[in-house]
Amino acid sequence: MDESDLPQPQVRITSRLIDSLYTEAMLLADEARSYFDDAGRDERSTLHPFARVGFACESLKVTTRIMHIVAWLLTQRAIESGEIAIRAGRRPERRLGNAQDSDPAVLEQLPEAARKLITSSADLYARVRRIDEGTMEAEVAQSPARALMGRLERGLVGEKPA
Repeated sequence: MDESDLPQPQVRITSRLIDSLYTEAMLLADEARSYFDDAGRDERSTLHPFARVGFACESLKVTTRIMHIVAWLLTQRAIESGEIAIRAGRRPERRLGNAQDSDPAVLEQLPEAARKLITSSADLYARVRRIDEGTMEAEVAQSPARALMGRLERGLVGEKPA
């Protein structure tokens, strides 16, 4: 039994999964916008000044997580529809963006509704990150020497590097 007999890992993100995650992200975005623009303002005004700063930072983290998720999902849709080649969709700039974790000490000072939204955004981000990381594990790592040779060949022929 040689390597060609071994099953190759196949991670495929289906349109149904993309659509489901996109809907979830958009609903969460709407809920977060509504809370942080309306009800959250009233709750924020009752907080200690340090906690108000934490509240503002956490609202930005929620927005950042959701925007990274939506951008990644739109990229996956483009890959699925053939608008972007699979290889181009795996480039670092098309991967899920980095979002900072929340500080548990800050979270415990915030109102329950804010904590719920923050936790929901972090959970969704973690799920999408696992999917994104899973697609990279399925790719066979190319040796650095072969990668360099490929870049040199493309450079000599005048092609743009992948």
